[in-house]
Amino acid sequence: MTEQKEKKEPKAGKAVVAKSRKKKAQRQVSIGNVYIQATYNNTIVALSDADGNIISWSSAGHCGFRGPKKATPYAASVIVKSAVDKAEAFGLKDVHVLVKGVGQGRESAVRALNANGLNVLSIRDMTPIPHNGCRPPRPRRV
Repeated sequence: MTEQKEKKEPKAGKAVVAKSRKKKAQRQVSIGNVYIQATYNNTIVALSDADGNIISWSSAGHCGFRGPKKATPYAASVIVKSAVDKAEAFGLKDVHVLVKGVGQGRESAVRALNANGLNVLSIRDMTPIPHNGCRPPRPRRV
């Protein structure tokens, strides 16, 4: 019952050639955008080129933070370091920062960008603001 399967060897007439993939040429991006989404529960950082194509991203959950620790300023600095390390191969130097949200990590994420070797050209707040808000609930009948 314990039979070993015989390995099939290629026929004498055919040569086995291992196919190798061509390495994709890495594009060089000197100026890009950084999108920071800082909510009460999480912080997400995405680095893109000038056209908006994402180069690298990172989030608190991706870096191993769980629960309420995901929205802390320390988590935001770790997230930025992770995202910048991934984007080093592209040669990113100067960035425009677009911040969205009201979480604790928004300011420390911008500071961490500068600390990790990126030159911050501008900071823009894109937090959505309701103009008239939601429709209020109907009056309660007692």
